[in-house]
Amino acid sequence: MSPIRSATIAALASAVVATTLTGCQFGEADQDTSPIVIAADLELSGAAASVGRAYQRALELKVDQLNSSGALNDRKIDLRVKDNRSDAAESLRNIADFSSDSQVSAIIMGGCNECAVGAVGTINEKRIPTIALAASGAVAAPVPERRYVFKLGPNAADSAAALTSELRRKAVRKVGLLYSDDDYGREGVAALRRELAKANIKPVGEQAVKTTDTEVSQQVGQLASDKPDALVIWTPPEQAALAATSAQQAAFRGSLFFDAGAAGDLFLGAAARATERATLIFTQTMVIDDVIATTPAKAARRQWFQDYTARYGGYNGSSSFAADAVQLIADAELRAGGEASKVDRNGIRDVLETSQMDGLSGPIRMTPDNHSGLMPQALTTLVARNGRWRLAG
Repeated sequence: MSPIRSATIAALASAVVATTLTGCQFGEADQDTSPIVIAADLELSGAAASVGRAYQRALELKVDQLNSSGALNDRKIDLRVKDNRSDAAESLRNIADFSSDSQVSAIIMGGCNECAVGAVGTINEKRIPTIALAASGAVAAPVPERRYVFKLGPNAADSAAALTSELRRKAVRKVGLLYSDDDYGREGVAALRRELAKANIKPVGEQAVKTTDTEVSQQVGQLASDKPDALVIWTPPEQAALAATSAQQAAFRGSLFFDAGAAGDLFLGAAARATERATLIFTQTMVIDDVIATTPAKAARRQWFQDYTARYGGYNGSSSFAADAVQLIADAELRAGGEASKVDRNGIRDVLETSQMDGLSGPIRMTPDNHSGLMPQALTTLVARNGRWRLAG
């Protein structure tokens, strides 16, 4: 075949393809390629910055994964992050700015309980779907007053029940309680008292610490002097590590138990010796490298753990909640439909309210009566061994 004839055939073929594509385009609705804009209000500076930065890393990784996966039907997620400086007033300004931007589909808020509760009025008024990663039950309940607010993360009642079950299994009869003096801490102590009473376990002392305290030795020393069999630590991660070190310095010989809110990095660093053999109630994803991936959900959690560790050199337990929040919003955006390039916030809210998925954190179920989606079955028992958390058993 001559070069001229070959070139002519190629040109004709190109023309036919172009005509075919053009015909399809005329006969079909325009493909929505608009970005899915997700805003994030996080504690990137101030007292809670370490957790906020862990959330930011998780959000960025999950967005990169979804954007490169092709699962969003030619759409991409545009993540917009603002620092609330661990301050509720600054957080409220961020929420007001995000909700006034018609491009924003939904908001993810960080771990600040006061920030999430304080923003409820603005979120409802602006009707913008919001998933908070804060622990307090008041973030998402009562539901009639939180129609646009959802919560991901362990619930105090579930954590208290799992902790008490482990205390009973280890024949602990007397405990001392150290808790954070905030909504989640007070909610946790109330839940613990109920569970401990049912198990005939006696609280012999309670001490509260402010979330900004960087010294807890006095409170821990007082609890240790009551000679309990175990100390239950219901505080943020940094204070939990301080409490463990203080207990060691006070020559406390009993056991240490941490609630889910105390989970932080996989590796315990400077607190490794003080936390050896401590018990933590948390999600299995924290130690998924100890688990045989027998289901697609477990395989996905293991892959997430490996990807996060490969990118950031370590793993933070709370990262999976942030990643699941992105997935929930992206799925809701696609399922809500609506006009191309126009955000349907009410549709997204409606989808979120009935969302179900086997997430990176564990099973998640949202309902019109319950906007706090992490199921109790997501929690398991971990133990500190050789400077890191491991699956108990």
